[in-house]
Amino acid sequence: MLLKDLKNIFHKELDTIYGKEEVSSFFFICIESFFDISRLALAMDIGISITKEEQVPIFEALEGLKNERPIQYILGETIFYELPFKVNENTLIPRPETEELVEWVVQESKAKEESLASGIRKNSFHILDVGTGSGCIAISLAKNIPSASVHALDVSEGALKTAKENAELNCQDVTFVKASILNEESVKSGFKELGIENLKLDVVVSNPPYIRNLEKGKMKANVLENEPHLALFVEDDDALIFYEAITGFAEKHLKPQGQLFFEINEYLADEMIELVNSYEFEGIEIKKDLFGKDRMLKATKK
Repeated sequence: MLLKDLKNIFHKELDTIYGKEEVSSFFFICIESFFDISRLALAMDIGISITKEEQVPIFEALEGLKNERPIQYILGETIFYELPFKVNENTLIPRPETEELVEWVVQESKAKEESLASGIRKNSFHILDVGTGSGCIAISLAKNIPSASVHALDVSEGALKTAKENAELNCQDVTFVKASILNEESVKSGFKELGIENLKLDVVVSNPPYIRNLEKGKMKANVLENEPHLALFVEDDDALIFYEAITGFAEKHLKPQGQLFFEINEYLADEMIELVNSYEFEGIEIKKDLFGKDRMLKATKK
């Protein structure tokens, strides 16, 4: 079968669901992943064909897309902050706004390094990622902040398994802890088991569950029906439950002038400022994402 004919099949089956432009993107992602054939290569030679045997995985991908399964889960991988990550139903699919959060942490941490005349020794700068999921935040920070010793916790065994695979895939040393931030004894136990219970941190960062049930109606079906609800949703009447637990933890475990970073619900920026301000933090700053939404928060431990 000619790839140009396969492309026509993609459009015929999927355009009414996703639109022509997104379907084209799906098609080129698939041929790159399955056949190592780029968009440019196909443009240069429209006569490229695949065998009947080679058609099997891409038609399976087409069927998954028809059922609105995310392309990242179909392929089992994605790119985040220019690094490859395995993803599956145990983990959220990393999003561009989370890359912006990582970039903020990287820039702030490097600025802090440069402010110290003697520099910071390897493993003397400690970062904790709470609710690590695929490990995309923790691993990206480990890769881009050479002095950092990075720790990450999650309550999900499946997510931690994937995160550990991603750390190995990207050749990064990250300490993973199974613990629920909502359970103080669980957190203490997890860190005690690793021998780091008295660790003082320079950075705490988190992209916790923050979507209220009342906001589900604004979400696409492919997210609602595929991505783990444990990592997405909170109760309407207790929407900041994770933020309060993490802020309280950070207040106890950050060094003076240590920094707290959050990805936040765009509708709850004022409530987040009030929450963080009720603890021992100063210099609270809200940052908008590329879409102009209040999406990130930074605060400094007094």
